[in-house]
Amino acid sequence: MNSQFYKDVIAGLGSTPKHLDSKYFYDAAGDKLFQDLMSCDEYYPTNCEMEIFTSQTAEICEAMMGNGDAFDLIELGAGDATKSSHLLRYLIDNKADFSYMPIDISDNVISLLNITLPVTLPGINITGLNGEYFDMLKKAAAMSNRRKVVMFLGSNIGNMPVADAQEFAKELRRHLSPGDMVFVGIDLKKSPKTVLAAYNDSEGITKQFNLNLLHRINRELHGNFNIDNFDHYAVYDPETGACRSYLISLTQQEVMVGDKLIHFEKDEYIFMEISQKYTMAQTEEMAIQAGFKATAHFTDSKNWFTDAVWLAV
Repeated sequence: MNSQFYKDVIAGLGSTPKHLDSKYFYDAAGDKLFQDLMSCDEYYPTNCEMEIFTSQTAEICEAMMGNGDAFDLIELGAGDATKSSHLLRYLIDNKADFSYMPIDISDNVISLLNITLPVTLPGINITGLNGEYFDMLKKAAAMSNRRKVVMFLGSNIGNMPVADAQEFAKELRRHLSPGDMVFVGIDLKKSPKTVLAAYNDSEGITKQFNLNLLHRINRELHGNFNIDNFDHYAVYDPETGACRSYLISLTQQEVMVGDKLIHFEKDEYIFMEISQKYTMAQTEEMAIQAGFKATAHFTDSKNWFTDAVWLAV
């Protein structure tokens, strides 16, 4: 049994209100469901960022390459590297002197990248790192003193409340040196209907993705959740820019996780995830507060999403 996973689940379900950590969504089944979600019509962030990466590949890579010095390209939460592969291919074709260091909490993801990328991208220098972001950033820094370019894509920074995102950006800056770069994907505020549909899709993939964490708890932590006793609910507040996902208990019930008994009232919720949206001005303020300078913004044609370049100063 994964002791940290167990501790985090028991702590979250023992809190008031109950919550679970979204980083645990990503086991093998969760990875597959998220791939399915990214392919569904309503889930716009992936298509927006993919448009940026495919239509502005050269400009993005030139910003990364800077004056042509050697660098480590570190991707936090690499997933299957579908989007970053566009950049990696361009960098390889243009003889950039770089090493690719994908970091992911999913051992399944890192194992696949280490095997597949050298086949699909011949000539790539890859070192996959499995673990928590900042632990692995320390490891990457110890492995090489080259300039760091850190990618944090897919609006992953939006999976934190604003205050936590700001602290994350500050912590990221503490792991970097002046001249290092961060390339961060940020979902921008837009029509509330568009946002909400992305997290409440008609095919029910988001629902399955959230419920899969209960399946994982059952499988790995000897839980006995009855999945049919929970439903998915999403809500978006256009004022704050926070889109929140919950699992709602449909009945009064008791659930065992390991040797712990968890009581649920009817209609009680488990807070699962936040997907925070920002204005462009808010993204620049976040950069400044964390010790970066926003030097460029790459946006899709609808201006729904931005990949911002932050330079450590």
